[in-house]
Amino acid sequence: MAAHPPPARARARPGSLERPINGRLYRGTWLLVGIPLLIAAFSVGKPPALRAAVPTLPPAFDKLRAVALARDLAQTFPDRSPGSPGAESARQWFADQMANLGLRVRREPFSATIPGRGRVQLENLIVTIPGRSPQALAVLAHLDDVGTGAGANDNASGIAALIELARSYASSVSGNAPPGASIVSPAHTLFFVATDGGEFGGVGANRFATDFRDRVVTAIVLDSIAGQATSRLVLAGDSARDASAGLVETTAARIQEQSGAPPRRPGGFSQLLDLAFPFTLYEQGPLLAHGVGAITVTTANDRRPTAFSDTPTRLNGGRLAQVGRSTQELLRALDQGAELVQGTSSYVYLGARVIRGWAIQLVLIAALLPFVISTIDLFARCRRRRLPIAPALRSYRSRFVFWIWVGAVFQLFALAGVWPGGAALPIAPHSAAARHWPLGGLIGLAALAAIGWALARPRLVPRRPVGIEDELTGHTAALLALGVVGLLVVATNPYELILVLPSLHAWLWLPQVQSRPPWLRAAVLAAGFLGPAVLVISFATRYGLGLDAPWYLAELSAIHFVSIPTFVIGLAWLATAAQLAALAAGRYAPYPSSTERGLGPIRAGLRRAVLAQRARKRKFDERQRAAGA
Repeated sequence: MAAHPPPARARARPGSLERPINGRLYRGTWLLVGIPLLIAAFSVGKPPALRAAVPTLPPAFDKLRAVALARDLAQTFPDRSPGSPGAESARQWFADQMANLGLRVRREPFSATIPGRGRVQLENLIVTIPGRSPQALAVLAHLDDVGTGAGANDNASGIAALIELARSYASSVSGNAPPGASIVSPAHTLFFVATDGGEFGGVGANRFATDFRDRVVTAIVLDSIAGQATSRLVLAGDSARDASAGLVETTAARIQEQSGAPPRRPGGFSQLLDLAFPFTLYEQGPLLAHGVGAITVTTANDRRPTAFSDTPTRLNGGRLAQVGRSTQELLRALDQGAELVQGTSSYVYLGARVIRGWAIQLVLIAALLPFVISTIDLFARCRRRRLPIAPALRSYRSRFVFWIWVGAVFQLFALAGVWPGGAALPIAPHSAAARHWPLGGLIGLAALAAIGWALARPRLVPRRPVGIEDELTGHTAALLALGVVGLLVVATNPYELILVLPSLHAWLWLPQVQSRPPWLRAAVLAAGFLGPAVLVISFATRYGLGLDAPWYLAELSAIHFVSIPTFVIGLAWLATAAQLAALAAGRYAPYPSSTERGLGPIRAGLRRAVLAQRARKRKFDERQRAAGA
């Protein structure tokens, strides 16, 4: 079908349709948001920390021994990447160190698919200190590294601290206290776990959580603890849950006792963004996703140490000792009251106080009301004037089907192995899967998307002059669909509303500015993309992905770290954006009636094929009759 030239836009008629959005109603509805805000203000509180262990024993963490262990591991086995010969040698080194303390290491082999590396054989190493209770406390540190540097801070420092912490409890197993160790018999069973695949999404921690989540009360992750920066607490998880605020406060209190300063924490907006799009590169992420309260102590940032700076000579022994002794005191405090701070929760820290997660969700849901009520009022106005909404809804449906087609092709390419596949865990930003754009697959996706658009476009191009009433119904249909998107977000993850609310409240005013200059319409349309833009910029800067951030987020969808329901909701949002963009550009048309549209490309092609077949049959019959005569 030949493309029609864009018809001239019908002039707007004076009257109430010039201001389709009731501004007074919109502003008045915001008063309803004040009630949840007031409730949220009363939910602010300071969570209590567990008291220090009684009796307080002198820390037995040996700084010199820990630094020597970290340097030995980093210099002897610099390449400990998953599946490498160095990884197996490093595991044997760890087992030998524990054997010297009279402790036995239990090996837990497993395999996992790592994006960009394929199927890899991995192995967790677990040292168990029996306690009076079968319920356990766990301390984890990943033994692997990226294989491009010595991995001294990341994470030989964590492994060295793990060995030193286990040494404090070795006497309860062997019956003989090593020199300098305290004779401690824990109330809870203790697990000291050297995980594998920690640099690649926390694969080993995920396996450990799957196997032991019913036994582990609380977990502490030590990662890159001998850097030059002060200690930092990592709270985010792979789900919209954090460790209990009591565990966070207890950890912070023990660190402050040893270092004299509180540990760093993420800012309030970063915490809210982590709840909206749950993601972390540290191993507490999969533990929290399995319902195990866990927190990571580190000196690194979210980009992690580079291969050039992470060398044995740059280890900060003082910081390593501070974190090690803090963890030792934390373990003793948790051993006496872990049940009081177990489990997961959601909240946002503002300074020393927290806003409860349910209060934040209530405010975000209430922020939907002005949009929902104004959209319903706009729909009612259209109904009172007997403006047909059905063609506009069918136009949105065609756009949504197109985006579903693109999404389905993307997921089929993932199943076919066109995109790097792997477990539904964070992808290492330094890996090829995160940085390499598969050009051939993207060209194929673009080609199939173009075919889908060629089939959908004839129903969406203007065929006649489009009046102000048609544009108003087009806006109304798109805003109704956007409201459904908002409600689906509430049903999946209410925190995700912070990514959607800018589009709801910006695009609501597009009908109001439809007759204004194009630059104003474009500005209002662009304002609706603020939420996704903030997410992309956060990944680009926070994790050092730069311009690879869009592909990285797409790859998270391919491995289903981003769930299928969330993926489909995103496609519905894109369909809304496409319809509103067509309206802002003056290229919108309502779905044509049966008399206007004729046959579609597929039906027209089938009809031509049938007619051609009938013509060939008719000629064949004529030749047969002529031959018989």
